[in-house]
Amino acid sequence: MAIAPAAAAPEMVGEMLACEDRVDAAGVAVPAREWPSTGAAYWALFVIVLATFLTFFDQVVFGMLAQRIKTDFGLTDSQLGFLAGPASIICYLFVGIPLARLADIFPRKYVLGGGVAVIGVITALGGIAQTFAQFVGSRVFLAAGGSAHAPSAYSLLADAFPPRTLTRAFALLQFGFIGGTTLGPIIGGMLIGMTADWGPSQVAGLHIFGWQWIMIWVGLPGILVALLFLTVKEPPRVAPLADAPQPPRDAPLGRRILTFTGLDAVKAIHAKRRVYYPLFAGLALSAIETFGLQFWRVPFMIRSFGWNEAQIGAVMGSMFLVASLTGLLLGGIFVEWMAKRYKDANVRSAAILFGCTTVCAISSPLMPNGYLSLGVMALGAMFGIAGAVPQNAAIQRVAPNAMRGQVTAIYLFMFTFFGAMGSFVVGLVQDLVIGVEADLWKALVLTASILLPLATLCMVRAIRPYREEVEALEAQGR
Repeated sequence: MAIAPAAAAPEMVGEMLACEDRVDAAGVAVPAREWPSTGAAYWALFVIVLATFLTFFDQVVFGMLAQRIKTDFGLTDSQLGFLAGPASIICYLFVGIPLARLADIFPRKYVLGGGVAVIGVITALGGIAQTFAQFVGSRVFLAAGGSAHAPSAYSLLADAFPPRTLTRAFALLQFGFIGGTTLGPIIGGMLIGMTADWGPSQVAGLHIFGWQWIMIWVGLPGILVALLFLTVKEPPRVAPLADAPQPPRDAPLGRRILTFTGLDAVKAIHAKRRVYYPLFAGLALSAIETFGLQFWRVPFMIRSFGWNEAQIGAVMGSMFLVASLTGLLLGGIFVEWMAKRYKDANVRSAAILFGCTTVCAISSPLMPNGYLSLGVMALGAMFGIAGAVPQNAAIQRVAPNAMRGQVTAIYLFMFTFFGAMGSFVVGLVQDLVIGVEADLWKALVLTASILLPLATLCMVRAIRPYREEVEALEAQGR
């Protein structure tokens, strides 16, 4: 199926000038920048898409195993939610932003390769965990391993593709997410069905449940993808603008350490807080609900409709594949249409799509049967995919070149941190407010009804300041 690339929004016109000869403030001609070859750029994109696929595939398969993990380890819903979310970001709180700094100072292909290798190894280690504590221990380093993935990927792509095709690259990047979240349920359901009757194995003194072999299997391919990054050509970085905020060159060691932890990026964000803060808040609130629903939808289907994992995977995977591809196409067409009318097309489009996702998230648990419930969830996923490209492009448009990696990391930190809290929040609401295991649907409706309307309101509030920032950048010829 051909994917229609999003046309360049008016807000990117100024940025396109970087592709042509221009004159600087002193009247001196500045030569056009030479970009990497098309083949090198798309090969880098392909390997990044593959790594992204594995990351989301592993997450989805882990979610498919949720009910079995709870049963075999004797967990409460709160413990299960903690294992799926907060346990994986504890380490991220301390090293996530510093590791993202690697995207600004080291070859990004090595950062990306190392991250996907760590994720694969840690996922496989979960397959030999013997206790809940060991399971938590294996998950603690998971988000840290992937903390530099998105900043490095976005930064590398922004330097590999000219502005006129950058939105297309971001759109194609969504295939990693789409593949992982649609093939994950299908393949994961098949693997769970295959191992459902397997008894525990004794290997080197370890007691391994049948479903734990799945975690070992899905973790190992990460090593192979990590090796592929060695074949990627690292593109040259765009030189920072003369007036762009820069880390101090002759600062003492303590100040340099603070710079490495993101101090200067935080200052840059705070200086443009009217633009960034609403975007960050909207992303954080929506991430709690999105990841919460993503993790709990399999237990919800089991408890509410009596489906097994193989049934869920087969139906959900096919529905979400169609919805995701449709969402990618819809997003490109919708943003292109909006871009002809508004300079703030990216944020305005994201706000509208947030509203559509809100309606679907609240409605899906209320459906009378499993097919309708999954269908409405898939519709919500379609709107979510459609809104992902303009959200990412919006941040890349206004982020300073010199610290794009860290600004992106902080933006995505809101998504990662609060998204990881989603499974725990839903689990807490289920245990403390609802209290009946079969009524998990009530917890999903309650959290969606509170969080997503607030997220949509935040995105609406970001429209005007974003438009003003884009106009200011265009006035400077950027």
